[in-house]
Amino acid sequence: MSRAPEMSVSWPQALAWRTGQHLLDPVGTAPVVDVVRRLGAVLAMDGALAELAVRTRRASSEPGELAAAWRAGEVVTTFAFRGSMHHVSPEDGGTYLALRAAGRQWELASWVEHYRLRPEDWPDFRAAVREALTDGPLSVGELGEALTVDRRYRHLGPTFADGAGTLVKPLCWQGDVSLAPPRGGAMTLQRLDTNPRWAGIPDLEEAGPLAILAYLRAYGPATPEHVQYWLGEGLSAGRKRLTGWLAGLADRLVAVDVDGTTAYVAREDADPLAAAAPSEAVRLLPGHDQWVIGPGTKDQHVTPPSRRDLVTRKANPVVHGGVVRGTWTARGDDLAVSWLDERPAPREAIAREADRLAGLLGRDLRLTFTATPGP
Repeated sequence: MSRAPEMSVSWPQALAWRTGQHLLDPVGTAPVVDVVRRLGAVLAMDGALAELAVRTRRASSEPGELAAAWRAGEVVTTFAFRGSMHHVSPEDGGTYLALRAAGRQWELASWVEHYRLRPEDWPDFRAAVREALTDGPLSVGELGEALTVDRRYRHLGPTFADGAGTLVKPLCWQGDVSLAPPRGGAMTLQRLDTNPRWAGIPDLEEAGPLAILAYLRAYGPATPEHVQYWLGEGLSAGRKRLTGWLAGLADRLVAVDVDGTTAYVAREDADPLAAAAPSEAVRLLPGHDQWVIGPGTKDQHVTPPSRRDLVTRKANPVVHGGVVRGTWTARGDDLAVSWLDERPAPREAIAREADRLAGLLGRDLRLTFTATPGP
């Protein structure tokens, strides 16, 4: 996909507009589910980090509100991007699952041999799983006990006894189950079609363009390679499919020159992007926040190369003007901020954000500051 740019902006402008889309500058007032919808997905592997990712985008929030939204079915938790657990909205989550299921991984010869489930066995297997969960959530072990009563699935007993982590994923991708809040630390599954907010899984050719537009609205201006990273590598959607969907969206996208890079935004976002002024906002974000994960840590406009390893290893980023310029850690009552950028640190803004973080974490924090500018 290559088009002559229709407009030009700088990277500081582009990141400023994106901070607004991420409810980071200004911080928003949207409810939890709308924050999740804005971001497309929130990594759920670490509950504390996921909660902080949502709460830092809300002007007023309460501890445990993300978990409460999960229990209420306002947020769905499933296996999605890169095989990891993510919170998604029940209204939009099916769009991403459609792309993830498109590869039909469960039909690979290695899967058929390992699980002794042929492609034609899956409709009945899925139905049996849904039936077992009709009366409510079950742990993976309990689900295995219910299924292996049927002689067709007796051979899966050891798989479920070992946690069935891989076997559960296609059931999530196809919309049969989602993760329920765990009981006693055990992975727990529930039917997804009993959630009244669940919009189902759209046809793949409908889902593809929707997923691209959602990505551009949250992470634009973005290049086709950004789209490939998030939806291709993240969901195994396939480069050929993504290229075709992007081409089909030509009338709905605007090509933007961003300091020499041609990137794309949704047409409705072009004017707000052009009007954006560079942001000086400071945010102390949790490790693996969508701000850095969505564009990928290889995107040096967000994560400079000298900080990529830290961010990839889940360091908590200090973001200034949309760029990772340092890291922070909170241990006990001590908050240590390490400034890693050559430009002067906005110490007053960092102190204000430290106070806000203390409120989110519910404890007083003593701020210490070190500056070790990188190359």
